[in-house]
Amino acid sequence: MASEAQAPSGAACINDALTDDELRSVLAKLESEQDKEVFGLVCKRWLHLQSTERKKLFARAGPHMLRRMAARFSRLQELDLSQSISRSFYPGVTDSDLSVIADGFRCLRVLNLQNCKGITDKGMVAIGSGLSSLQYLDVSYCRKLTDKGLIVVAGGCPNLLSLHLTGCRLVTDEVLQALSKNCHTLEELGLQGCTNVSDSGLTDLVSGCPGIKFLDVNKCSNIGDIGVSSVSEACASSLKTLKLLDCYKIGDASILSLARSCKNLETLIIGGCRDITDESIQSLVTACENCLKNLRMDWCLNISNSSLSCILAQCRNLEALDIGCCEEVTDAAFERLSSRHTELTLKVLKVSNCPKITVAGIRKLLDKCNSLEYLDVRSCPQITKANCDEAGLRFPDCCKVNFTGSLSEPDVLL
Repeated sequence: MASEAQAPSGAACINDALTDDELRSVLAKLESEQDKEVFGLVCKRWLHLQSTERKKLFARAGPHMLRRMAARFSRLQELDLSQSISRSFYPGVTDSDLSVIADGFRCLRVLNLQNCKGITDKGMVAIGSGLSSLQYLDVSYCRKLTDKGLIVVAGGCPNLLSLHLTGCRLVTDEVLQALSKNCHTLEELGLQGCTNVSDSGLTDLVSGCPGIKFLDVNKCSNIGDIGVSSVSEACASSLKTLKLLDCYKIGDASILSLARSCKNLETLIIGGCRDITDESIQSLVTACENCLKNLRMDWCLNISNSSLSCILAQCRNLEALDIGCCEEVTDAAFERLSSRHTELTLKVLKVSNCPKITVAGIRKLLDKCNSLEYLDVRSCPQITKANCDEAGLRFPDCCKVNFTGSLSEPDVLL
């Protein structure tokens, strides 16, 4: 019987032939996470290299496990400890966990703590004191946080590019002042529902952070024209997304300021800003006709046909538009589409609760728009499925039409 085949006595073991740096080069060429995990199964040495090179981690762990993870994943850059709103675990992330993170993950750049409702200022002080390289922090809906902890974060993390504080209702202008003083490269700030933030805070913020690209002050009821004008003037070249949902103090002065200064604006949310009129909207469209992609202005009750007609005729790259509850808009708003030489790029259109728009108006839209993916016509009494079928309307194959509210809505305009 033939003997079993054996490797030649002179063959070199791969672990003897390759250095750690050479093995890291091999690991870097693996594209999928699954392949990288398999790499670590070869032997303990390869597992150690795979662990130390890991950059991202999504975890559910207490202090003991976090310490073990810090020892294993020493070069980790992104850590996601966020919780779901509907499904959270007890006791959740605590201040003790954050102390371990601040001490053990010194290379961390991204930290997601969204919906970690148990953390307090004590945990934020640890983060601000230990993670000087942090660039992205999300503590949305961590409702116990106050200025005290977040001011330490601003002071200790000068490289912050993105900070999301949605639902942190105890935050005031003092945090914005601290960001202005320390975080001069800040690009994204989410303040939705932070009702203690005011125009004064925004003015202070942009005096030190002129590179803001994304600003969400949805439902910040103390924000008015002065604050928005300060932002538009200071961040004229950088601002791309501005969210002002239900900021009822916003009027034409804010929109005209954006039209004068912000020529790169791509997304504007002004739903519920009821004092805005056609005059300012038309000025904005003229100024941003080449860049505006997403516009939400539901419940802007002074908006009429002239605004919608201008938007559809001039905005070359518009992808999503919401004019829900603008009750004065009629089919006449779609008349100018017939003279448009190019196809609309519109993917999402919401005209719910617009009782004067009929099937005839929708037909004019469809004649110039083959890209439509979602159409919301809820509570439009003259646009029903039966009416559309009777009129022989042909929607694009990929288009979902929401007649009754039974379809989920795209989140592009939230």
